[in-house]
Amino acid sequence: MLEALTRDLRAGDAAGYRRAARRAHLIAFLTLAAPGVPLGALLAILKPLRVDGLATQAGVLLLVLLLAGVAWHLSRRTARDETLPAPQGALAGAMQAATAPGLAFLVGCAFLSTPLFAALLWTLALVLFVLTRPR
Repeated sequence: MLEALTRDLRAGDAAGYRRAARRAHLIAFLTLAAPGVPLGALLAILKPLRVDGLATQAGVLLLVLLLAGVAWHLSRRTARDETLPAPQGALAGAMQAATAPGLAFLVGCAFLSTPLFAALLWTLALVLFVLTRPR
């Protein structure tokens, strides 16, 4: 995957940079998300976190949305930074944008002992992944 990223960067055209940004976004998300499942499973076994009550679930969901929104905003600002060369800004912004779905996924992993709530957060992560993917 890294070879393809490098090849796309070396292509030097707009389509190559776009492909590289998409690959960087995926790599950054996987880097954030990969440790989440085993650590979440370990947490569920040793000290399960439960989200009891609709108000608590709404609060956690609101916090995740707020933090994901801030991460997304900052990544877009980086991607549009005029002091960076266009390819570098797009690549940095794409990697930072992966933080938004990564955050939702990791919080979902923390609540593996509450499967429906974890599924809701993972669905949110999927939606954020699609929305933050470079175009």
